[in-house]
Amino acid sequence: MKAKKVFYCTQCGNELHSWQGQCPACKEWNTIVEAPAESKSAARGGVRRAGPAPRAAVRSLREIEYGDEARVSTGMSELDRVLGGGAVPGSLILVGGSPGIGKSTLLLQICEFLSQNRRVLYVSGEESERQLKMRAERLGVKSGGMYLLTETDINEIIAAAEETAPDILIADSIQTLYNPDNASAPGGVGQVKDCAMSLLRLSKSSGITVFLVGHVNKEGAIAGPMVLEHMVDCVLNFEGEPRTSFRILRARKNRFGSTNEIGVFEMRGEGLREVKNPSEQLLSGRPHDTPGTCVTCVMEGSRPILAEIQALVAPSSLGVPRRNATGIDYNRAMMLLAVLEKRGGLRVGACDTYLNVIGGLELEEPAADLATVLALASGYRDIPIGDDVAAIGEVGLTGELRAVSQTEQRVAEIARLGFRRCVLPRGAVVKAPDGLELVYAKNITEALGLLKF
Repeated sequence: MKAKKVFYCTQCGNELHSWQGQCPACKEWNTIVEAPAESKSAARGGVRRAGPAPRAAVRSLREIEYGDEARVSTGMSELDRVLGGGAVPGSLILVGGSPGIGKSTLLLQICEFLSQNRRVLYVSGEESERQLKMRAERLGVKSGGMYLLTETDINEIIAAAEETAPDILIADSIQTLYNPDNASAPGGVGQVKDCAMSLLRLSKSSGITVFLVGHVNKEGAIAGPMVLEHMVDCVLNFEGEPRTSFRILRARKNRFGSTNEIGVFEMRGEGLREVKNPSEQLLSGRPHDTPGTCVTCVMEGSRPILAEIQALVAPSSLGVPRRNATGIDYNRAMMLLAVLEKRGGLRVGACDTYLNVIGGLELEEPAADLATVLALASGYRDIPIGDDVAAIGEVGLTGELRAVSQTEQRVAEIARLGFRRCVLPRGAVVKAPDGLELVYAKNITEALGLLKF
């Protein structure tokens, strides 16, 4: 008998009976793939059951009692910060990132702390036991409360978890696991959905905290159906270039905490090291009295972080000048270039322009606009702004400067790191910390005049 085929959307998991160019659910193009139809046992998640599942009782909201969830500390304060204070028992956490970014390293490192007073089961579908042992010794993981399992069959993994009854289960990675009742290949849409559903039922029914490792595709999204991210409680993304040492852990989804917090790590030979003071680390090695650089302060959740923006502006011999922006949204960078030329009077339209944020940071909030404009003007004029000058503010299309939120915290962080002068919009009147001079400007023309451009 010919195997029945169905079609899935890799973005939203929508199931179709025939191929289409556009998914009718999420409206994405070229995301429909063919896969074998799931069997009835696979559709139930592949979890073996001794009998029929008990029927859930209908209860009134007032009858339900709960206490404060005792979060589990991972031993890394940066990871705990991103999780909202620690991992919640019975939660499903997905850690994604590009190859070599440090996903497996991070999870293996936290096993040393977690296994001291909890039982940890580390399931690997990519490495052998000897390889895991060698990497664990390199990272200093020697606790006896950690157990290894090299298996890719989800039924065997569920059986091992029921037998060992761990407090923490780590599956590395979700793309290597498979359900034998599903005829599709591991990593496919159906297999990822089956295995994730099985682990979800395990975590919710037994209170096991499950960490999943997920690879990303060439677009930077976690490989597999988008429904995978809807199923889990928390999605953590590792950001940063593998060729650089700094890594940023950001929560894209968190049912038990904020999605604005980030954790900063530094990759070393012995593993990931927490960066307690990201601003100081990101500004280390900053060139002195060099044109085209300016410092700003951005808020990542409740944490103020100083970021250095560099700009290179040079005359172009091409009819269409080159434009490149790393760490800043390209469209916003082009808007700031247009405002600088139209409102600031600098002929940057005929120049090649390159923008870069040091340390691999991605600046998404408009508070970095003024520092970007000043860095561009400094690079164009070839005049240094000054090592002790920072700038905070949003730039509008008419060249006006607008205040941003949490200015006092930003200014305090700037003063703490030894800066002596800070340029702010006139609407952001705050008390100046000791040793820091606050200068105010109404628009970018006044800001450029204050710095003698």
